[in-house]
Amino acid sequence: MEDKTPLVSIIMGSVSDYPVMEPAAKFLNQQEIPFEIMALSAHRTPMEVADFARNAEGRGIRVILAAAGMAAHLPGVIAAFTPVPVIGIPVKSSLEGLDAALAILQMPPGIPVATVAINGALNAAILALQILSTGTDPDSLRCRQKIKAYKADLKEKINQANRDLGKIEFPFRTNSGSSGR
Repeated sequence: MEDKTPLVSIIMGSVSDYPVMEPAAKFLNQQEIPFEIMALSAHRTPMEVADFARNAEGRGIRVILAAAGMAAHLPGVIAAFTPVPVIGIPVKSSLEGLDAALAILQMPPGIPVATVAINGALNAAILALQILSTGTDPDSLRCRQKIKAYKADLKEKINQANRDLGKIEFPFRTNSGSSGR
């Protein structure tokens, strides 16, 4: 992916949401996926949100990660204006984030927004990479290899953890030295 045209947009309702969204940016950067990041508010900059969403597809954006807390309208408003898949990230800013999660989950028929866990930006970025990997073109195939490598690394981390745990001895432990399976 030599081209630096962004494929993923990371949008947040306020820059105060950046700490929640930073893991998504770091993951996409680590995977060498071109992305953009900006703050847009469904309530404070509604015209800019509409312009962004209407123009996303034409600019080459393939997935939008939209974080919002409280009333959490941003992901749904973006989804209303674009055919590009939107992944909503509820932000824990009030009511333990349940208000935002429910607002994003309860989209009306015809305006879907995929939703991850409260403050789940990393999973949103992983899902974005999986969406980018669904084609048969060379860039999609590279994304597929990246997601396979990422998941293999996760598996190896657990295998290593089990090897490390296997070295801990207790007189009544029954799975010493094994993976526990």
